[in-house]
Amino acid sequence: MSQQRSWTDQKTEEIIGTLLRAGVTLAASVVLAGGLLYLVRHGGEPADYKVFRGEPTDLRHVGSIVRDAVTLRSRGIIHLGILFLIATPIARVAFALFAFAKEQDKMYMVFTLMVLAILIYSLIGSS
Repeated sequence: MSQQRSWTDQKTEEIIGTLLRAGVTLAASVVLAGGLLYLVRHGGEPADYKVFRGEPTDLRHVGSIVRDAVTLRSRGIIHLGILFLIATPIARVAFALFAFAKEQDKMYMVFTLMVLAILIYSLIGSS
């Protein structure tokens, strides 16, 4: 008779640790790639610090950032990496919700769902 592997707190912690490491590594790699591409294309341009230029409007929305990153625009790639960094803790909370559901821990599911709702609202609902 094969022994069925149960869902344990240790397994949850290992998966969450891996998720966080992978998310931060992915985000850092994407930002680094975008930064290197930016330096290759714009590294020789003189800096003008007298006039402040904010982010272009095409880098203020997720769809535009993804479009710029797909077309290999360096600033879009950098912003995509930052979006991955922001998404990492959200993915962690979403996975925790899944783990609590698997363990059938309803109290922690409710708390985690509230945290997830607050995170999502703070990103998309507050503007």
